[in-house]
Amino acid sequence: MHQTHDSALPGFLGAIDSAISRTESFLLAAGVLLMAANTVANVVGRFVLGNSIFFSEELNRILIILITFAGISYAARNARHIRMSAVYDLLPPHLRKVMVVVISVITAGFMFLLCFYAVKYIGSQASRGRVLPALQIPVWVILVWVPAGFFMTGAQYLLTAVRNLTSPGIYLSTHVQEGYEDTEEIEI
Repeated sequence: MHQTHDSALPGFLGAIDSAISRTESFLLAAGVLLMAANTVANVVGRFVLGNSIFFSEELNRILIILITFAGISYAARNARHIRMSAVYDLLPPHLRKVMVVVISVITAGFMFLLCFYAVKYIGSQASRGRVLPALQIPVWVILVWVPAGFFMTGAQYLLTAVRNLTSPGIYLSTHVQEGYEDTEEIEI
């Protein structure tokens, strides 16, 4: 199934939700494709030409950071995160909805807090002036995906809370309703 970037949220919030969805999809697809191409090129270079690509390991490290932190937002968007639901499942629907809103708001707060600390960490890394040995780019540049991922994830959880406050039903993300039936696989 092809994932659409249409949002179920109204107006400006829907535009934000759609923009985050497009950004996640692009970053994840580009990151995985670039990592695969880099790895294949490095293997071919090593075994066919006798030389590895000198920056291949550093590039893959950058791409792993990108994929990881874009992936946490993607997981939140598609309700693919870990849920501990033993007590939650025993609650009546109106209390489950309250719990989803509270959990979403608290999780969003933690994501925004982690974003703040990640930005501070990047500032400390920038002040040190360290560079990657092969690529010669500042270390802090490869870390920008960390606060970006935390911010997008926080926004996703906040939008989930809004969706639950403005729509009937219980939503685990902006477009995934609560339930345990089999879900379709989503391609990005």
